[in-house]
Amino acid sequence: MTRLQLPQRLQSIDALRGLVILFMLLDHVRETFFLHRQVSDPMNIDATEPSLFASRTLAHLCAPVFVLLTGLSAWLYGEKHQGRGDVSVFLFKRGLFLVVLEFTLVNFAWTFQLPPSVIYLQVIWAIGLSMLALSLLVWLPRPALLALGALIVAGHNLLDGLHFGPESALHVPWAILHERSWLEVGEHLRLRTSYPLLPWIGVIALGYGLGPWFSRGSDAGKRQQRLLWAGVALLLGFGALRLLNGYGEAPWSLYASVGQTLMSFFNITKYPPSLLFLALTLGVGLLLLRGFERAGDARWIGPLAVFGAAPMFFYLLHLYVLKLLYVACVALFGLNQGGYFGFDGMGAVWLTAVLLPLALYLPVRWFARLKARRRDIAWLKYL
Repeated sequence: MTRLQLPQRLQSIDALRGLVILFMLLDHVRETFFLHRQVSDPMNIDATEPSLFASRTLAHLCAPVFVLLTGLSAWLYGEKHQGRGDVSVFLFKRGLFLVVLEFTLVNFAWTFQLPPSVIYLQVIWAIGLSMLALSLLVWLPRPALLALGALIVAGHNLLDGLHFGPESALHVPWAILHERSWLEVGEHLRLRTSYPLLPWIGVIALGYGLGPWFSRGSDAGKRQQRLLWAGVALLLGFGALRLLNGYGEAPWSLYASVGQTLMSFFNITKYPPSLLFLALTLGVGLLLLRGFERAGDARWIGPLAVFGAAPMFFYLLHLYVLKLLYVACVALFGLNQGGYFGFDGMGAVWLTAVLLPLALYLPVRWFARLKARRRDIAWLKYL
């Protein structure tokens, strides 16, 4: 049985991972060819058109769902091997691998600078460090792990008021854990902690805690019911807290138009991800996971599962393809948007995001099949 012929409970995981990867691709096309229209976090509703807002909001699903599925996949890895000991070692090794990857191939794909003057510590860094944390947390009893994950996700916004300046010994660890900031490494190098870590540790712990729902022989009906109730509970919690306009989030406002009011309501903070950001995205993610499982062997599931079966390969491939396309456009057409080459509207961004997966599908499918067939090549499992 290959990764492309998995039981439905596992194919649904790959399909969901594949879907959010495509949303990520849309956002990275925007960051490549629409950078002259940069967006803030949260976004400025008065200066952001609905198409740009919708594209950015779709991308909000990517990191939370991917980190949750990373935790879930770690549990499933342990089910196939020798339990928590093997899981802990695998998480530690792969976490270190991802951290090194962020500093090297990933950062170069974004900047094309050697040596770099700036290193952006983004989602791969956050996933890597979350895996390192989970390599220790797996030794906790499952109820304690779930409680800790929920406490971090729900409670980390209580720390929003804490700030430590560059002169403080806590500046660096706090910038890594909870406050998006710049770290001055030397005269010619700065680090940007784009993805503060603490909330992602909570998310990966929750993902690992969901593992028994997906164990071999588990009841699919009960699993789907649990996913439904968990997803609905998160969305209801999001709606209730958002209506109160309170904890951990910038307030929303009534506008003259219903569209802008809705944009304001769903305009939530990603860096670091607020409780409301995670409640909304994880709630939607759990419902999508249930939907993919219930879809069974529908033909459209297969292509999504292909992308989800080789996520790191796709991630690196699409970054380099986008960068090379951008360099080629600059060479051919010059900088047509101030200091950038860029598209005139979001329609071209969406079109590019539709065409690129078609171009990348065959190499990703080839690698996914190689990864499934050659389990004797140890390093393939890290991609």
